[in-house]
Amino acid sequence: MQAVQLTDRTGPDGVRLVDLPEPDPQGSVLVDLHAAGVSFPDLLQTTAGYQVVRPLPCVLGVEGAGVVRSAPEGSGLTPGQRVAVLAAAGAWQQTVAVAPESVFPLPDSVSLTAGAGFLMNYLTVHFALDERARYRAGETVLVHGAAGGVGVAALHVAAALGLETVAVVSTAEKAAVAKANRATHTVLADGFKGRVLELTGGRGVDIVLDPVGGDRFTDSLRSLAPNGRLVVLGFTGGEIPTVKVNRLLLNNISVLGAGWGEYVRTFPDYTARQWAQLEPLLRSGALQVPEPTVHPMAHAAEALRSLADRTATGKVALSLRP
Repeated sequence: MQAVQLTDRTGPDGVRLVDLPEPDPQGSVLVDLHAAGVSFPDLLQTTAGYQVVRPLPCVLGVEGAGVVRSAPEGSGLTPGQRVAVLAAAGAWQQTVAVAPESVFPLPDSVSLTAGAGFLMNYLTVHFALDERARYRAGETVLVHGAAGGVGVAALHVAAALGLETVAVVSTAEKAAVAKANRATHTVLADGFKGRVLELTGGRGVDIVLDPVGGDRFTDSLRSLAPNGRLVVLGFTGGEIPTVKVNRLLLNNISVLGAGWGEYVRTFPDYTARQWAQLEPLLRSGALQVPEPTVHPMAHAAEALRSLADRTATGKVALSLRP
């Protein structure tokens, strides 16, 4: 089978298309993947910038979607079934062997390309809103980087949960992307705090989801309503901000971390609980998964560079089949 391996930690140019033997199922579910998601942690791994540094060479990617080839008895899965998977050993390969609890049947309404980029971003955002921020019906969520993969997922999850959103973006073109993905309001990042307070009648928002970090962090805190919660999802802006904790006292606000991967490592059954909440929303159409920007697997470096230079909008994925 073909796979994309990271062979050198030199950034996107360190990935290579290679031939590898198919994995041995050994009691796992064997899935022929059609597409795989490309995420910011994949980019970080190309320069050893991620908290988990894997030995080289390694297959990148954590999520994908395809068709079950074989499954152990009692797994509840059948050959030919369309599924999304979490593949700890790497998803940028044509066939994976994964544990049954890492396989999620896809509703017919979700294509394999869309399903390939669903799990990481949508489960992360759901974790941030539900487990960490403890959202309440009718609240307003500010989403930074709202035209990116995590941002688009946040807009769709918030809409499915009945929450209003304020999408913060860097350009008018990205504002159009956010609006097309169910944002209630869109504002430009330059001077966003004033516009957010104007939209909320001076009150501020209840939740901020921030996958960007950088110099907008303080104004995010100032954009929170009393009892507001700022959830840190990552630092795609590069700079890791700091907070003066006296600011937390002024409006009784909170800053929370949302490390979904670490949480799942501690509580392995958590993804099943998430899926039990999200799958009915997918099936009913309340939760939507837009099609990603798809690159051939031979162009994996180009897909990674689109994340590095922040030209990508929405989710990015690799096609793993001709």
